Amino acid sequence: MDKIITCFNKCPDASVRLICFPWAGGGSIHYARWAKALNSSIEVYSVKLPGREGRTKEPFFQNMQEIIDEVIGVILPQLKEKPFALFGHSFGAMTCFAFAEHLKKAFNLEPIHMFLSGASAPYSETRLQAPKRSDLSDQEFLIWVTSIGGTPPEILSNAELAKLFLPALKADIGVIDNYRCSRPSTPFLSCPVSCFDGKEDAPHDLQAWKSMTSGDFTVQMLPGSHFYLKEAANEKYILDHITKHLETAEMDYL
Repeated sequence: MDKIITCFNKCPDASVRLICFPWAGGGSIHYARWAKALNSSIEVYSVKLPGREGRTKEPFFQNMQEIIDEVIGVILPQLKEKPFALFGHSFGAMTCFAFAEHLKKAFNLEPIHMFLSGASAPYSETRLQAPKRSDLSDQEFLIWVTSIGGTPPEILSNAELAKLFLPALKADIGVIDNYRCSRPSTPFLSCPVSCFDGKEDAPHDLQAWKSMTSGDFTVQMLPGSHFYLKEAANEKYILDHITKHLETAEMDYL
């Protein structure tokens, strides 16, 4: 499991696990801080996809089902032993949805909370009408990546570093461009869903996420653009929100 899931701070006595999915082109390392910042009742798992970090020699996944099959293939026993929650930003939010939908349909398992950030629901018109970024030329793609921020300028301005970084990002964007799912006719989850987004990011249809759950649904807009969650005050807000809601959920679960 260690090849695919990173646990930066093992907490065997934790009462809940938070499974974090990377954003497009991202790795698991961002969530190392979260593992240290959250209290020991929450154990953080972070998903590592092929083509990055310790998996650089592995080919990128071509579609969403490959991601879901691999992650579920290693993490299913842990999901059955104690409550879990999901977090994902942008591409990670889409992956969270696909993961939760498959878990419910195939194993009748569901998280105790979903935290989704920086993305329209995958079945929303806003998302379905969005331009396909993976079709852009390398130069056009680089311009777009620069425009959304979040990537250190020293990477984008260095041809060699950009050549290492951009293929993973473009592969993940390709997965999203080709991912299709139906709007749930009835909610398939009963857990709460919390959505976050940057006020200065391109508009996302966050309300559409409500179709997936019969549980509580909230939206919180925070200052910043697409990678607003990297800013310290916003990250603290999100972690405080996660802590409060998971501690409450633990009490309800017990």
